[in-house]
Amino acid sequence: MFGIGGSEFIFIIIMILMLFGSDKVPDIARTLGKIMRQLKHATNDIKSEIQKSAESSGLDSDALSGGISKEINKIKEDFRAITDVKSVDATESITAEIDKVKEDIENITGPIKRQM
Repeated sequence: MFGIGGSEFIFIIIMILMLFGSDKVPDIARTLGKIMRQLKHATNDIKSEIQKSAESSGLDSDALSGGISKEINKIKEDFRAITDVKSVDATESITAEIDKVKEDIENITGPIKRQM
Protein backbone atom coordinates (compact mmCIF):
# COMPACT_ATOMS: atom_id res chain seq x y z
CA MET A 1 0.00 0.00 0.00
CA PHE A 2 1.80 3.13 -1.28
CA GLY A 3 5.18 1.50 -0.65
CA ILE A 4 4.68 1.64 3.11
CA GLY A 5 5.56 -1.38 5.22
CA GLY A 6 3.68 -2.63 8.26
CA SER A 7 6.00 -1.09 10.83
CA GLU A 8 5.95 2.27 9.03
CA PHE A 9 2.15 2.18 8.89
CA ILE A 10 1.95 1.49 12.64
CA PHE A 11 4.40 4.33 13.29
CA ILE A 12 2.22 6.72 11.26
CA ILE A 13 -0.89 5.64 13.18
CA ILE A 14 0.87 6.21 16.51
CA MET A 15 2.02 9.66 15.40
CA ILE A 16 -1.51 10.59 14.29
CA LEU A 17 -2.90 9.42 17.64
CA MET A 18 -0.29 11.48 19.48
CA LEU A 19 -0.89 14.62 17.41
CA PHE A 20 -4.68 14.63 17.24
CA GLY A 21 -5.80 12.43 20.12
CA SER A 22 -8.00 9.38 19.99
CA ASP A 23 -11.24 11.39 20.11
CA LYS A 24 -10.54 13.33 16.88
CA VAL A 25 -9.18 10.46 14.75
CA PRO A 26 -12.65 9.11 13.79
CA ASP A 27 -13.72 12.60 12.70
CA ILE A 28 -10.56 12.97 10.61
CA ALA A 29 -11.07 9.54 9.03
CA ARG A 30 -14.71 10.37 8.25
CA THR A 31 -13.70 13.67 6.65
CA LEU A 32 -11.00 11.96 4.56
CA GLY A 33 -13.55 9.37 3.45
CA LYS A 34 -15.94 12.10 2.32
CA ILE A 35 -13.16 13.88 0.42
CA MET A 36 -12.13 10.66 -1.32
CA ARG A 37 -15.76 9.90 -2.26
CA GLN A 38 -16.25 13.41 -3.66
CA LEU A 39 -13.02 13.13 -5.63
CA LYS A 40 -14.13 9.79 -7.06
CA HIS A 41 -17.52 11.19 -8.07
CA ALA A 42 -15.87 14.22 -9.66
CA THR A 43 -13.51 12.08 -11.75
CA ASN A 44 -16.38 9.83 -12.81
CA ASP A 45 -18.41 12.90 -13.82
CA ILE A 46 -15.50 14.24 -15.86
CA LYS A 47 -15.04 10.88 -17.58
CA SER A 48 -18.73 10.64 -18.44
CA GLU A 49 -18.78 14.22 -19.79
CA ILE A 50 -15.77 13.53 -22.00
CA GLN A 51 -17.37 10.31 -23.23
CA LYS A 52 -20.68 12.07 -23.96
CA SER A 53 -18.99 14.87 -25.86
CA ALA A 54 -16.96 12.36 -27.88
CA GLU A 55 -20.11 10.41 -28.77
CA SER A 56 -22.02 13.56 -29.68
CA SER A 57 -19.26 14.67 -32.03
CA GLY A 58 -19.28 11.25 -33.72
CA LEU A 59 -16.07 9.85 -32.30
CA ASP A 60 -15.97 6.17 -31.48
CA SER A 61 -13.47 4.76 -28.99
CA ASP A 62 -12.69 1.82 -31.33
CA ALA A 63 -12.12 4.23 -34.19
CA LEU A 64 -9.77 6.32 -32.05
CA SER A 65 -7.72 3.35 -30.94
CA GLY A 66 -7.73 1.92 -34.45
CA GLY A 67 -8.30 -1.58 -33.16
CA ILE A 68 -5.09 -1.45 -31.16
CA SER A 69 -6.54 -3.49 -28.32
CA LYS A 70 -7.47 -6.28 -30.75
CA GLU A 71 -3.94 -6.29 -32.13
CA ILE A 72 -2.44 -6.30 -28.64
CA ASN A 73 -4.57 -9.30 -27.67
CA LYS A 74 -3.52 -11.10 -30.87
CA ILE A 75 0.16 -10.44 -30.12
CA LYS A 76 -0.31 -11.68 -26.54
CA GLU A 77 -1.83 -14.93 -27.81
CA ASP A 78 0.99 -15.39 -30.34
CA PHE A 79 3.57 -14.72 -27.62
CA ARG A 80 1.96 -17.27 -25.32
CA ALA A 81 1.97 -19.85 -28.10
CA ILE A 82 5.65 -19.17 -28.83
CA THR A 83 6.71 -19.36 -25.19
CA ASP A 84 4.78 -22.61 -24.69
CA VAL A 85 6.58 -24.20 -27.63
CA LYS A 86 10.00 -22.97 -26.47
CA SER A 87 9.43 -24.19 -22.93
CA VAL A 88 8.53 -27.68 -24.19
CA ASP A 89 11.64 -27.78 -26.40
CA ALA A 90 13.82 -26.50 -23.57
CA THR A 91 12.40 -29.04 -21.15
CA GLU A 92 13.08 -31.90 -23.57
CA SER A 93 16.66 -30.77 -24.22
CA ILE A 94 17.34 -30.31 -20.50
CA THR A 95 15.92 -33.74 -19.76
CA ALA A 96 18.13 -35.26 -22.48
CA GLU A 97 21.21 -33.54 -21.02
CA ILE A 98 20.36 -34.75 -17.51
CA ASP A 99 19.95 -38.31 -18.76
CA LYS A 100 23.30 -38.08 -20.55
CA VAL A 101 25.04 -36.84 -17.38
CA LYS A 102 23.40 -39.62 -15.34
CA GLU A 103 24.65 -42.18 -17.84
CA ASP A 104 28.16 -40.70 -17.73
CA ILE A 105 28.18 -40.88 -13.94
CA GLU A 106 27.10 -44.54 -14.06
CA ASN A 107 29.93 -45.33 -16.50
CA ILE A 108 32.66 -43.74 -14.38
CA THR A 109 35.22 -46.19 -13.03
CA GLY A 110 37.74 -45.53 -10.34
CA PRO A 111 37.63 -43.91 -6.91
CA ILE A 112 34.80 -41.53 -7.89
CA LYS A 113 32.32 -44.34 -8.66
CA ARG A 114 29.39 -44.41 -6.27
CA GLN A 115 29.40 -47.17 -3.71
CA MET A 116 26.27 -49.31 -3.66
